[in-house]
Amino acid sequence: YMADVYLNGQHIGSHEGGFTPFQIEITGFVKAGDNALIIRVDNQRRKDGIPGMGYDWFNYGGITREVNLIEAPLEFIDDYFIQLAKNSNSVVSGWIRLNGSDSKENITIKIPELKINYTTQTSENGFAEVRFSGKFHLWSPDDPKLYKVIIASANDTVEDEIGFRNIQVSGSRILLNGKPIFIKGVNIHEERPIQAARACTEADALILLNWAKELGCNLVRLAHYPHSEHIVRLAEKMGIMVWDEIPVYQHIEFASSGFRKKMENMMNEMMRRDRNRCSVVVWSLSNETYTTTPERSEVLVEMTEKCRAQDSSRLITSVLSNQKYENNTFEVWDPICRLLDIICINEYLNWYVPRQGNPSETRWKFIVEKPLIISEFGGEAKFGSDYGPGDEAAWWNEEYQENIYREQVEMFAVTPNLVGVCPWLLVDYRSPVRMHPLYQGGYNRKGLLSEFGEKKKAWFVIRDYYKSR
Repeated sequence: YMADVYLNGQHIGSHEGGFTPFQIEITGFVKAGDNALIIRVDNQRRKDGIPGMGYDWFNYGGITREVNLIEAPLEFIDDYFIQLAKNSNSVVSGWIRLNGSDSKENITIKIPELKINYTTQTSENGFAEVRFSGKFHLWSPDDPKLYKVIIASANDTVEDEIGFRNIQVSGSRILLNGKPIFIKGVNIHEERPIQAARACTEADALILLNWAKELGCNLVRLAHYPHSEHIVRLAEKMGIMVWDEIPVYQHIEFASSGFRKKMENMMNEMMRRDRNRCSVVVWSLSNETYTTTPERSEVLVEMTEKCRAQDSSRLITSVLSNQKYENNTFEVWDPICRLLDIICINEYLNWYVPRQGNPSETRWKFIVEKPLIISEFGGEAKFGSDYGPGDEAAWWNEEYQENIYREQVEMFAVTPNLVGVCPWLLVDYRSPVRMHPLYQGGYNRKGLLSEFGEKKKAWFVIRDYYKSR
C-alpha cells in the first residue's frame, strides 16, 4: 500500500494508502521527447500501517485503479464543494479553490437546467466561498436526479454531474430530504464475483450494484476501505446511497508515531474524492477498534471533529463491536457514541456469540439516545450445503444461516431507535484467514450469494424483510 513514482529515473513522489487517489506534479521533471514514467507499488502490510496486520480480506497487489496523465493550464480549478447546506433543501453552501492563482478572480457556476448563473470571487490565495439558492429536484433512491454543473474560471472549465439532497438526524430518526428513511443496506467488498479479482471496472460495479438492487437495498456499505470511483458514481446514478469508510480496522496501532497524520490524510483523500457525490451519506472513520489504549478514543474524537469541520452535511460514524451482551441484553457503552451522528454496531448472535434468549425479548441499553444501525450481522454457510442439523452452527449449512437471519428479523422488530440494517454481506469473498478445508477454502462464506452469484436461503429472508419496510 506504498507507491513510489519515478520519472526518467528520478524519484518524484510517494504515497501511502492503497484505496484513495493521489496526484504527483511532474511539470518540472518532464523533458522534450520520450519520457519514462515508472510507478512502483508494494502491498506489504505493516504493523503501523492503515490497515495494519489484522484484516479479513484478500490483500491484492499491483495497480488496481486508473492512472491518468493530466494536462492543465498554469492556473486551474483544483477542487470544489457544491452541495446543499446542512438541513436545507434549497441553499447550496460550498467553495471553489484555484491552483496557481495569486490575485482575485471571478468564478462562475452554471446549472443550465435550472437557469442558474452564479458568480463569486476568489481571494488572493485562490479560494472562493459559494452560496446560492435553487429550486432543486432533490435526489433520492426513488428518483436519483442529477444536474449538469459547469464551473469556470478565466483559464479553466470543469463539468460535473451533481445531485442535491439533504441527509440529517432528528432525534432517533434519519431524515432524507426531510422525510424519515429506513436504511436497507448491504456490505460489499471490492471483489469481482466469479473471477476472484479486484472489482476495478464499471462492469464489475454494475454486477454488484444490480445484485444489491435486486435484494431491495437503498444503501451499500463499501467495506472496509474506499472502493473505486466507478461504484460510487454508478450507485449515484442508480439511486443507491453509499457509506464510505477508511481502513482503520482492528488491531490498529493508534499510539504509533505518525498514525494520526496517516489517518487524517486518508480521511481527507476519501472526502476530497467523494464530497460532491450526493449518494455518499455516511463518512465512517473506523470499524471494530478496541478501547485497549487511551490513544484509540483520543484519535477517534480528534478525527470525528476534523471530519465534521470539513463536512457537516453528512452523517459521521465509527462502527463498534465492543457492546456488552448479557442476559439477552445489549449494552452500548462506548463514550465515542456521544460524538457520532449514528450508532453503528456489529453483532453476530448465533455465530460468534450464542443467543441468550428469545429474539423478541432482546433488550437494549444505550449510553446516549441516537439512531441505531446494525451494521453487520450474519453467519457462514456454503452454498448448496444441506448436510447436518439446521440448528447447529458446526455444519455450515444454509438452513442454519437462514435461521440466524430469521431470528435477526424478529429481533429488529423490538430494537429501539433502529433506523437501518446492513447484513454481512452480499457475496462470499476471498480471505487468507478463512481456511476451513471443507467449507471455506480461502473464502469468507457469510455472503447472501456465493462467489458465483448463487442465492442462499438467507438471501430471501432479507429480500422479503426489505420488501416489508
